This record gives sequence, structure tokens and C-alpha cells, in this order.
Amino acid sequence: MEEPGVRQRKKTVTGSVYGHETGSEAKSGPAFPKVYVLLAAVLVLALYNFLALVKGPLNQFLGASTRHIPGVRTSYVPTFTADEAKQDAVVEAFKHAWLAYERDAMGDDEYHPISHAGSNLTKAGGIGYTVVDSIDTMIIMGLEDEYQRARTWVADKLSFERDGNFSTFETTIRVLGGLLSAYHLSREDPVFLEKAEELGARILPVFETESGLPLSLINLALREGVPDRDTNGYISTAEASTLQLEFRYLAYLTDEDTYWEKAEKVMAVLKASATPSGLASIFVDSKLGRYQTSSIRLGSRGDSYYEYLLKQYLQTNQTEFVYREMYDTAMTGIHTHLVKRGLFSQLLYIAELNPERTQNGELGWRLTPKQDHLVCFLGGSLMLGATTSGALVHNVSIPPRTDELTEQGERDWLTGVELIDTCMATHDTQTGLAPEIAHFRILGDGLDNSMAPADWYIKGARPNAPPPFDARYILRPETVESIFIAFRLTGDPKYRDYGWAIFQAIEKHCRIPTGGYASVINVDQIPVEYDDKMETFLMSETLKYLYLLFADSSVLPLNEYVFNTEAHPLPVFNPTIRTGFS
Repeated sequence: MEEPGVRQRKKTVTGSVYGHETGSEAKSGPAFPKVYVLLAAVLVLALYNFLALVKGPLNQFLGASTRHIPGVRTSYVPTFTADEAKQDAVVEAFKHAWLAYERDAMGDDEYHPISHAGSNLTKAGGIGYTVVDSIDTMIIMGLEDEYQRARTWVADKLSFERDGNFSTFETTIRVLGGLLSAYHLSREDPVFLEKAEELGARILPVFETESGLPLSLINLALREGVPDRDTNGYISTAEASTLQLEFRYLAYLTDEDTYWEKAEKVMAVLKASATPSGLASIFVDSKLGRYQTSSIRLGSRGDSYYEYLLKQYLQTNQTEFVYREMYDTAMTGIHTHLVKRGLFSQLLYIAELNPERTQNGELGWRLTPKQDHLVCFLGGSLMLGATTSGALVHNVSIPPRTDELTEQGERDWLTGVELIDTCMATHDTQTGLAPEIAHFRILGDGLDNSMAPADWYIKGARPNAPPPFDARYILRPETVESIFIAFRLTGDPKYRDYGWAIFQAIEKHCRIPTGGYASVINVDQIPVEYDDKMETFLMSETLKYLYLLFADSSVLPLNEYVFNTEAHPLPVFNPTIRTGFS
């Protein structure tokens, strides 16, 4: 393993059944009417739920111990009122990004703020990635003028008649998800649903494979699915399993069951091919419908598979237990095989498993202490799962108490809290921005302890040498996403402090004075060097989650909305379709 350069630290890291007789000697007596038994059971269940609901307030009134989960701070009063000054700062940042894009590249898929230019994903033209990805953020922030101009562009100029190959996954989460969210948040403006229906119909052919798994690419003009030659025709697990929230909601709105059935078939195929551990390798064969021997990780190509297991369960109001079962199994697999701690700092991180052949030709697995920035979504996701899938009561306290969570729920909550702290630790760089990939210290890693950091490092980083790809920050939202969820579930102001620190680092090092924001090539170098690109998820995710972090908790409450993996909020609903898999 390469020895890292010295990373300048900004701070130091440190046999009978109760009430009944059993067996042959049980006394005989008159049969108790079944209807009374049923009525008694209903009353007991209702009483249990009522007591669980009033237990917290009653304990507080009587001065009893609240029994919060160990490791969760209780020396604060949860508060969810808006921090308007910080909200205003985030809105100003959004306008700085949007107005520059609108000035230089309106309608183009991507924006390059330093060269003041736009670009599209295919030679056939773009499909409004940046515009559609940003509209719901404008609605949430109350930017009426900007919203109206964006809506007009969608109504008059957005076209899907593009004879080019687009990513099935990206088109679904950014464009279809953005249109569906805009439809809901705009109080059902029909222009957004009309465009969503058209796009959904154009994407559907990707599911026409032997197994029902989608192809990676879609030619929108020809309405043909296209395999990805770069991956030998395989599709990544995340790509296949991160279309469901969008297509299910489209089916709900349009009464076109085929959208639901195609998306759900994917999950049935993946479940049938799953291992007992619940962990999924990152590639699937769309012909055979089987996982291929490949890495197991929660970073690129794997992340949102796990994210959408929970979110599919939540989207339909916790009525589809198959997704809860798949989620619970997967989280146990993650804890069994991937949750590790740093050698000296004991920072909790999520490792990767990579396949390799032994000298005898047998397949083995090598654990790698590598964590993508993408993995940082998991902290908030685990905490959300703990208070839903892992809850014993319907209304969990803020923060939750140990008697409100199952054993797995408490485990997941604590892991989520620690993982967020680890993700914040990776912001301990010269810029205060986190790198794309962090490696963690392990026994026998061959690093010079007098030179290498004691906790984590950027692999390949050396003084006076070109920075490795791992060192860049591309305006990613995953840590901010988890911070937002954690704050909503705890009311702990430390999470707002975390978010504000990240926002200030973005403002200081990524903001381009003439408009827009750019990626940073090396988070451990000041002054920074830029990569001339503003990712669409800055306006769709990063700034949206920061705004909601400082908003009143009544704005998009977590029990009424699920956010797709591009941060487009979709409402929770009760499904009107039941298929075999459900």
C-alpha cells in the first residue's frame, strides 16, 4: 500500500403460560365464546399502543428517567424552529448557482462555471438535467420568479426526442424524479405530470429483457434499451434497484400498473438471487437475473440499493413487509461483515469486500478499509430505519428511548450516529471539505506511523505531487443528507453546527465569484485548484438538504415524505395495487 503524505490536521482526533394451565391436568370448563377472545385481544393491543404513546410524556411529568439510548446527548432541549439567517444564506447560495447557470447555459444538462459554458450528455442534445433537477428546490425555498422561468422552459422547450443513449438510472432519479416532485409540490401543475408520463413511457423498454432487469442505457427517441458495453452488458445493482420510488409513484398518479409491475419485478429478481447475508455484489446479469462475482460495497454502484430497500417500505406507508425483511437482513449483513473501526482512532467505518482468486484458484474475499463519500448517506438512513423498521411503537420519541426500539433498531441507531461522526471527521482537511474516498488505518498496513495520520488518509496523496482522484470534492451531498435526517430525529443542535461548517467550507473554497460553484481537485491544498464543473446535485441535493436542516420541522416531515436518491421529495401514500411480490 502506498504511504500517504503528511496530512496537516486542523485539530486532534481523538413450560407454563401465564394465566393458563397447560397439559393433561388442565381444568375443564365452559367454552369461552371466540368473539370475546377476539375482542379482548383487540382491547389489549389498543391499550398497549395507548400506553406506549403516553409513556414518554407521563414519565417526564412524573420525573421518571427517560432512558435515552447511551451515547446520545440529553443535555439539550430539542428545538425545530427555523434558523432564518442561515436559511437565507443557503438561499443566496442557491441563487448564486442558479442565476449563473441560467445566464450562461439555460437548458443544457451540465454547467461549467469557470468557462461560463454548458454541455449536454449526448450529441443529440440535452434533456434539461440541471433545470428539472433544481425546480423542486426553488419551490421549497419560495423562489417564485426563478421557478416560473424554469417552469416555462419545461413547458415550452423540454424535449425527450433525443436520438442518443442516456443513463436509465440518472434519467430516472434526476429527471423523472424531479418532474414528479415538482408536480406534487406545485399543487399538481399538469405540465409536470404530462412530461413525467411521456418520459416514463420512453424509459419502459429498458425492462424488456429475459429476466426483467433493466438495461443500463435508454435511447429516448427510439425507445430502445441499450446495454452498457463498458460493463460487458451487466447493470450495476444500484442502477437496477433505484428506479422503484419513481416508477411506483408514477403508477399511483396515472393508474398505469405497468410502471409498478416493471419496477417491482426487478426487486423480485434481486431477492431471488440474494445471498443469506443480504449483501449484494455491485453487478447483475440482466439476461440471467443473477448477481455476478464483483465487489460488495456501499459506495458507487451499490449504495442506493440499500437506501431504497428502506424507502420502498416507507413510501407505501409501511405496508409492504417484504422490503422491511430485505432491509433488516441487509443491515444485519452490513454489521456482520462490513462495519469496522480504525486502528488507533476507533472511528467506525464501512469497509468493502473485493473478490480475488487464491493461488489454488479458489474464490476468496479481501476486506478493504476504504469508504467512499457516497457511503455517508448510510448514517442518516440507519437512524431513520431504527425509528421505523426498528421501532416497537408508532410514535418514537425525539431522540428515541431504548424501550422504543428493537435490539436491531438500537444497534442501527448507534451505528448511524457514529458513522455520521466519522463522515464529519473526514472533513478535517485543509479546506474543511471531505475527499471523494477515505482509507482507514489497519494493522499491518505498512504505513509510517510518524508520517501517516492515526485515523484516516487519502491514498496516494504525496507532497509536491499531483493529487489522486480520491482527494477531490465534487459538491457531494451525502453527509449533509445524513445530518439533516439526524437533526430531525434528535433535535440536537450539534447537527446544525455540522451542516453550517460544511456550508461555510463550500462558500469559502467552491464559490466562483462570477457565479456558480466548482469542484475542488484536492481538499488538502490551499489555495484550491478547481475542476470546471458544477454537478447538478449541488442545487438538487446539497443546498436543499442544508436549507431543510435550518428549516422548521413542519417543512417536508419525514413521516409524510420519502426523498429519492437525488433528494426529490415524494409523498407517502397507500398503494392501490397489489402484485404477487408484495
